[in-house]
Amino acid sequence: MVENNDVELSEAEAEQYDRQIRLWGLESQKRLRASKVLIIGLNGLGAETAKNIILSGVKSVVLQDHEKLKEVDLYSQFLTPPDKIGENRAEASLQRARALNPMVDISAETKGVDELPDSFFAQFDIVCATGLKQEQLERINNVCRDNNKKFLCGDVWGMFGYMFADLVDHEYSEEIVQHKAVKRGPDDEEKTARETVSITVKRRAIYVPLQNALSADWSKPELRSRLRRGDPSYFVMKILSRFRDEYNRNPEPAQRKADTEVLFKMRDELVKELSLPAGFVSNSLLTDVFGVVSGAAAVVGGVIGQEVVKAVSQKEPPHNNMFFFNPIKGVGFVELYGQ
Repeated sequence: MVENNDVELSEAEAEQYDRQIRLWGLESQKRLRASKVLIIGLNGLGAETAKNIILSGVKSVVLQDHEKLKEVDLYSQFLTPPDKIGENRAEASLQRARALNPMVDISAETKGVDELPDSFFAQFDIVCATGLKQEQLERINNVCRDNNKKFLCGDVWGMFGYMFADLVDHEYSEEIVQHKAVKRGPDDEEKTARETVSITVKRRAIYVPLQNALSADWSKPELRSRLRRGDPSYFVMKILSRFRDEYNRNPEPAQRKADTEVLFKMRDELVKELSLPAGFVSNSLLTDVFGVVSGAAAVVGGVIGQEVVKAVSQKEPPHNNMFFFNPIKGVGFVELYGQ
């Protein structure tokens, strides 16, 4: 939980965040103003995530990335100008990121996550990770859980994307609209009219670590029943994550034919491992997963930014625990795995 630590907003901050304060209240904005956020991976999704979080008015943001900016990044990474190709992606993103909101302290970390100690991740209130292998994600998630910090991760491959959230033990408030019976006038003997009233309800959500969500037991009847809904997004995510783990990269446009064959092979192996219906993960879902399409990055980055705001402000129910964007259906949806 992020405390506001008696943070007082300056006149400039109150003016800057006026619309947000009207939306989620002064106390929520104070919590945001006291929060420190780490964003790992400054690809197209990382840039969208950074933009949304910086604009929300947090205290500080650290952009971590050890990769060099490539020409292909420019198609979706709007924080880096073209003349920065070959430079570190986090450092190349600083100038435009700072211009988004001068009231937020923004810095860059150029070491890779494997070079950074656990204590580095524990200093932040929320960690948002993109572009990492499963082992790296699980390590950082476990560090966050051990220190009662919030953890979110996600990725975009082509037009497909996902987000995972682990807010550990999360308390929040929710506005509930109720209908109340009232009398039409002072002489009425019965309550014949109705009016709506809003009340604030305190709620609690328990989350599971990423390891649990990714190792869901699909032999259980309650999970097998989900297959009848017909959406294979969870398995597409696992296939693409397995590709990254084995090849230390994402599927590349320059190797589309060869990488597509590898993806199909991995799909067939996963279908056999989990006894999935034949044809459940269609070829079409694995042929448009190259590069990062800016539209998909905007969708998933918007969701991650939204969930960070909800987690820190403790307003409204956050997603628990996975969000998927299916480009074939053109829809996003939330599913719970691992509980």
